[in-house]
Amino acid sequence: MALTLYKMDASPPVRAVYMVIEVLKLPNVEYVETDLLADDHLKDDFLKINPQHTIPHLTDGNFQLSDSHAIITYLMNKYGKNSDLYPSDPQQRAMIDQKLHFDSGILYPALRENDEPIFFGTATSLKPEGVAKIRSAYDFTEKFLTGSQWLAGNKLTVADISCVATVSTLNELLHIDEATYPNICAWINRCAEHEFYKNGNQPGLMEFRRLLKIYLAR
Repeated sequence: MALTLYKMDASPPVRAVYMVIEVLKLPNVEYVETDLLADDHLKDDFLKINPQHTIPHLTDGNFQLSDSHAIITYLMNKYGKNSDLYPSDPQQRAMIDQKLHFDSGILYPALRENDEPIFFGTATSLKPEGVAKIRSAYDFTEKFLTGSQWLAGNKLTVADISCVATVSTLNELLHIDEATYPNICAWINRCAEHEFYKNGNQPGLMEFRRLLKIYLAR
């Protein structure tokens, strides 16, 4: 049965799932546009399948699943069992899971604190405390990448895919200075060389940039 993904291209969590779908080369995925800025996520039909009214949301037959990290690991467990992107070794997987929690607990909250007042409020600039939260997220990421090309070991994993969707978007809000964060910049460039990034992240990132420019110019 075909998978259905409720999505909005500008959303970093959606783009993270896109990239995993791209890597796994999953066929016959149906995409349902769910525009947060038009309150599509608050409509009754969507609330019935996802009371949290968040995207991405995945439907696999009668199975409903929200949260990008849960969706990513579900897809890997079902379709990528032998993949180095999410290996079965307990310690390797634990390190990947830790970075996925880092994304949901540190990186993405830094993004939400800064972009929600712009897209869902009247803000046209970042507050100092919001900037500080982004810089703190950058600091952690830079340290994680010290001595390693990837976030969770010596190979590309879904931790990199998930986190780069968020970090590349944070960069649209607060530029990542290469002199201060050389590891992050090199890591983003490594990720950007892959087709999954070019096809799964870059178009939506450009859409985020376009929308941000419009909302900041109000």
